[in-house]
Parts: sequence; C-alpha cells; structure tokens
Amino acid sequence: MKIKFLLVVVLMGMYACKNDNVLSKIDPNAQDVPVVSEDQLNPEPNIGPAPAAEVKAPEVTNGQYPVMQFESSAHDFGKINAGDKVSYNFKFTNTGTGDLVIANAVGSCGCTVPEYPKEPVAPGKSGVMKVTFNSAGKSGMQQKTVTITTNTKAQKEQLTIKAAITPQSGVLGH
Repeated sequence: MKIKFLLVVVLMGMYACKNDNVLSKIDPNAQDVPVVSEDQLNPEPNIGPAPAAEVKAPEVTNGQYPVMQFESSAHDFGKINAGDKVSYNFKFTNTGTGDLVIANAVGSCGCTVPEYPKEPVAPGKSGVMKVTFNSAGKSGMQQKTVTITTNTKAQKEQLTIKAAITPQSGVLGH
C-alpha cells in the first residue's frame, strides 16, 4: 500500500514538472482586473454594498436655479426600541425660479433609506422626501444623514435624523 502511494506521488510530481510552454496558455485577449481605490471601499463594512459612483447634479436651464427649502432639515425620533423601523416625511418647497430635479438621495448607512420624487418639482410646488430608519442592530444615540444630489446652486442638500435606541426587553448586551 505504501509503495502504491509513493508511486502515485512520484508520478504526480513528474507530471507536474512536465516542461510545457506556459506562455502559450495565456489568453492574449484577457483583460486586466481594475484596481479598486480605497475611496471606493465601503466605509461601514457589512452594511450594504460599496457606495455607487458619484451621481452628478442635473444641468440648470438658462441660469434659473431651483431652491430646495425644507420645513426642517433635521428630525429627532426621540426614544425608540431596538429593532423598530421608523419613518419621517421631510416636506420641502421649490422656492427658486427653475424646476427642481433630484438626481439621487443616499443614506449614510444601509439602515437609512430615503424615498424622493422622481419627477421635476416646479417653482412654487412642494414635495416630500420620506426617510426610513431601521434600528435593528443599533443601540444608544444614533445620528444619520441623507445626502441629496440636486440641480440647486449648491448641488448637494443634507438631512439629518437621530434617535436614542433602547434595548429590547429581555435582550442583554444591546
């Protein structure tokens, strides 16, 4: 039995050392794998995918900028229980002279999800940005932001939510 094993090992070694032209096995049409820079890495590991490429603000027509005026740009949910999902509607009005276009809205982590109007908001008209916060796996004071890419002069707007999360009853260590 030992001799058969030794023979198999020797034969495998001879086969592995067989002198093949390795360069002939390289695919000349192969593409290099792109290098990922550190700024493309997810800043909060294990929470959703890596951030998508930066979304550019839409162009402004005839120099007429919209203005995204929120009733309030911050909301405090107060005390909530761990695991609660809470939402708040941020109301805004376009007080500028051009149509307001929201290109994108992104939460600072996967637990904060914004929903926004996909159609342009005309001057003088209002809209709502709904922000939902999932407190699962969170504890203590939490503050999250939503960054909005728009065609306003600043091109970026920001909303803030916060909550004091209390552990679920009967759950230790949260």
